[in-house]
Amino acid sequence: MPDHSLAPLLPLGGATPRRDTFAGLTITENPDVAIASVACRMGRDADLAKAAAALFGTALPVPGQMVAKGDWALFWTGPGQWMATAPFATHEDISRIVKAGLGDTASVTEQTDAWVRFDIDGARAPDMFERLCILDTRRMAAGSANRTMIEHLGTFVLCHRAGEAFSVLGPRSAAASLHHALVAAAKSAI
Repeated sequence: MPDHSLAPLLPLGGATPRRDTFAGLTITENPDVAIASVACRMGRDADLAKAAAALFGTALPVPGQMVAKGDWALFWTGPGQWMATAPFATHEDISRIVKAGLGDTASVTEQTDAWVRFDIDGARAPDMFERLCILDTRRMAAGSANRTMIEHLGTFVLCHRAGEAFSVLGPRSAAASLHHALVAAAKSAI
């Protein structure tokens, strides 16, 4: 007989999201994000652009940028490649939703369980980031999205509000290491 009492754990191993608060800075584990990668199929750029605008309500972002419209947020990851995100609570099957909307214009891959997201909020965020990576987060405008390395991990840093609100996406398999690096940098920034 199956055991239906099992409950999934969050990336840091808890049943509830981890939240760390410091003077002028908060780091929050954000499990409410569904993620799918989108890769344009060869020769289908114009078709994908049209299908994406219809599905997401906005154009695909250019290099170094992210866009948000309604529940959707998208950021550029490489030539002809993007990540699409939405709330997990309403988009648990995000890859199926995106694939249905984009059809054969793109290859779509489920990414939700491959990534962990930490939201960073507060005026001390740039002080924390300067201890972590080479990105100059003091110069990042709202809507910027950049790839960088944090603790030898390939990550994406998204800027929601210039100088104070960011998200860091990194490999879920290294969630504890990434969290440790963020917390250590936050403590040293105080």
